[in-house]
Amino acid sequence: MANPVILSIDDDPAVSRAVARDLRRRYGDRYRVVRAASGADGLTALREIKLRGEQVAVLLADYRMPEMNGIEFLEAAMDLFPAARRVLLTAYADTDAAIDAINLVDLDHYLLKPWHPPEEKLYPVVDTLLQAWAASPDATATEIRVVGHRWSAPSFTVRDFLARNLVPFRWLLADDPEGVRLLAAAGATEADLPLVVTGEGKALVAPTEAELAGLAGLTVVPAADFYDLVVVGGGPAGLGAAVYGASEGLRTVLVERRATGGQAGQSSRIENYLGFPDGVSGAQLTDRARRQALKFGAELLSTREVVGLAEAGAARLLRFGDGTEIAAHTVVLATGVSYRVLDAPGLAEFTGQGVFYGSTATEAPSCAAQDVYIVGGANSAGQAAVHFARYAARVHLLIRGADLTASMSRYLIDQLDRIDNIVVHPHTVVAGGSGSGHLEQLTLCDTRSGETRTVDASWLFIFIGAEPRTEWLDGVLVRDRRGFVVTGPDLVTDGRRPAGWALSRDPYHLETSLPGVFAAGDVRAESVKRVASAVGEGAMAVSLVHRYLEAQ
Repeated sequence: MANPVILSIDDDPAVSRAVARDLRRRYGDRYRVVRAASGADGLTALREIKLRGEQVAVLLADYRMPEMNGIEFLEAAMDLFPAARRVLLTAYADTDAAIDAINLVDLDHYLLKPWHPPEEKLYPVVDTLLQAWAASPDATATEIRVVGHRWSAPSFTVRDFLARNLVPFRWLLADDPEGVRLLAAAGATEADLPLVVTGEGKALVAPTEAELAGLAGLTVVPAADFYDLVVVGGGPAGLGAAVYGASEGLRTVLVERRATGGQAGQSSRIENYLGFPDGVSGAQLTDRARRQALKFGAELLSTREVVGLAEAGAARLLRFGDGTEIAAHTVVLATGVSYRVLDAPGLAEFTGQGVFYGSTATEAPSCAAQDVYIVGGANSAGQAAVHFARYAARVHLLIRGADLTASMSRYLIDQLDRIDNIVVHPHTVVAGGSGSGHLEQLTLCDTRSGETRTVDASWLFIFIGAEPRTEWLDGVLVRDRRGFVVTGPDLVTDGRRPAGWALSRDPYHLETSLPGVFAAGDVRAESVKRVASAVGEGAMAVSLVHRYLEAQ
């Protein structure tokens, strides 16, 4: 493979030569340094690099350039190389613009010109960014190709797993010329799909998620048997707990069943999260949090499902689905919630074949010029509607109520009102679905009159309710009637502590009915279902972990 690229862009020839000279002096033996004179030239160079299958490690762009400034270039470059680290070259007068760009394009750093001496002002920054890039799973991975059928649930599962874990891949239909060639080269047939081919030419037929995790460079085996803190679940609450636990010196491991980010990680745009006035995608927020946790030394385990929790003296024992175990002084449960299944005739058989739960970014381009139906009236459904409206001919938002005011944030309602191809259908539910091989029609019902109508539809995305999926904690922890984990003062009834509680104190605020085990985020009973509150509870849980450990 060719050396990864460091690309610099500046319309001032003298500055352009200087930055390229300094970069080659330090990194020329390991990286290919490319320079461009404008944003347009830079994008052309990136497209050529992409076609050759090469990697881009760092992008440095001058802020003040005609036609396309540095921020606009970096925003466009993210579509081609989302894992590349991004640096804005600015004059002192432009520092406000650089700070704004931190939110707009997920900027990693900005450098004031001039940067001399480079040993003090340039190289330390680039060294850090190159280390971060090399440590990310998608930095070292060559292109992965996935061959499958358009309306295949297993094919969708593979693509969805890779996308949620931010692993770049190319999707090929089985009857595409290249797809046919790859099937022949792997000695496979269409009956064997999906087929995954690595950049090195290794072929996997219908791989498991653990095998895909291995391809992506994700960790699946813990490095130790005992930790100070095990965090179960990799959504905002779990990532928050992992970051704070590891940064404060606790031996911390985060265990995630599928992909870090949880439901928030699937969001196309979160616009009410503190500190991001221009919004941030769930993928970007997840990537930054994951990198932050790794930076502080936390372990992140993927494709590991926790199926049991037990008390073992002073330790807390967690059992995985494969029968193996790890132990810790403390545990933070941050398993979040899952969308409820829409129980309507004919839909179950089309899951992954036109019927999807949650927002799946991999499907949006395939919806071009078609109608998309979304069920749900909360923020997640609204964010999905905005995202799909960029591709679909029309987006139909189906809600039970008369309007969205009781369930959706005002800013999002206003945003939906401004998008012409989004239509909200009040008092409407899905009564059934039908098709041959994939979803082709939906039956919609007016909840007031009971009248039904049939519409042609190949795309249905469902965001209804939330279930905590805590059956594995039955008999171990106190849960409410819906399965959410009860914590803190809610465990004390009429002055009586929960059954089996042996300590002389009451449970801490986020502590469950098993001392040393805490719950944070959506899985906790009566929690506020927002990203910011989940992150806050993850951090708060770690402060309570410290209090618990100090008392032992």
